[in-house]
Amino acid sequence: MAGWRLNIYNQKEVENMSSKLTYGMVGGGPGALIGDAHRRAIALDSSARLAAGCFSRSPEKTKSQGETLGLDPSRCYTNYREMAEQEGKREDGIDFVVVVTPNDTHYEICKAFLEAGIHVACDKPLTTDSAKGEELQRLAREKNLLFMVTYTYMGHVTAKYIRDLIKNGEIGQIRTVMAEYPQGWLYNENDWGGKQGEWRCDPARSGRVNCLGDLGTHVENAVATMTGLKIKRVLAKMDVVVPGRKLDDNDQILVEYEGGATGVNWTSQFAIGCDNSLRVRIYGSKGTILWFQETPEEITLIKEDGIARIIKRGYGAVTPDAAKYGRLPAGHPEGWLEAMGNLYDSFTQCVQAAKDGTFTEDMIDYPTIDAGVQGLKYVEACLESNEKGNIWVDLQ
Repeated sequence: MAGWRLNIYNQKEVENMSSKLTYGMVGGGPGALIGDAHRRAIALDSSARLAAGCFSRSPEKTKSQGETLGLDPSRCYTNYREMAEQEGKREDGIDFVVVVTPNDTHYEICKAFLEAGIHVACDKPLTTDSAKGEELQRLAREKNLLFMVTYTYMGHVTAKYIRDLIKNGEIGQIRTVMAEYPQGWLYNENDWGGKQGEWRCDPARSGRVNCLGDLGTHVENAVATMTGLKIKRVLAKMDVVVPGRKLDDNDQILVEYEGGATGVNWTSQFAIGCDNSLRVRIYGSKGTILWFQETPEEITLIKEDGIARIIKRGYGAVTPDAAKYGRLPAGHPEGWLEAMGNLYDSFTQCVQAAKDGTFTEDMIDYPTIDAGVQGLKYVEACLESNEKGNIWVDLQ
């Protein structure tokens, strides 16, 4: 079996490590799923300690969350601007910030922390439009700051393994890619999915898209990360199906890639029986690779002999660059939280190296702000295609 690692998180040990990075969080208040997930993911490798936060628009909720998390009350801020300004000035200020707020707030929050000289990790999608994304991209480069966009699923060991297989030519030239991400949680017109669903379905907070921004950007990033293919143009049909909805809840996208490969991307939020069913099927001139996010411990590799080989994480067949992220022996399943932890593992190593003056770009093994901008351009091209009568639109 391939090597594996087991990290036991101990807060006292973290606090006693003099070289430990510190981070702050904007969003992730009481009852917020994604903020808690990010904190747990970072804790998997004990790579950083939470030291500051603005967890809610409500100062009372921020204070309460800070107390629950054991933070110094003076570093629980009433708003993100104050937090960015104060943490940027402190000698012991945070090394990076984690932004886990609704889409419409990402731009202003990320900009404030970049201007304060603080590295950023932001949930996807990066912003609500590519112009704002490109502004953040330029700012990060000008300030020499690292910026991660958390496309969590690409942290899976098997996703990294597929990337290596394709890079090494195992299935030859890619001819077509079929990718999909259906969910079923918003199928009922009388159920808006609670707090998480309400803002996603609200144009004022989600932007011009719902399903495509929430799920479609995962699909675009998964294909790009695994295959290295770059989209040339798209033809999109974006539908609003469930009565009462204002934004898309079902998207079907034809894709043409540079070099001639083609593909189909499908996302939906009313597919009853589907949970987080991200699936990628890659067909090449010498073989096929099948991957399903809900069973992330294995891939299916079919070569020209027609034999379907099931390759599992934790065994020697997995390439070293992918296997090094494994945490447990084969047969002890790793999932979504570990995948997110793997992204933070690479990100925090890069932040530490930047702090030590040893960082080089080849150290990066996480989705950068470039991936975030590319996702926004994909969304905008799909919107243009749909609004102009489902025509082919080039990606800018």
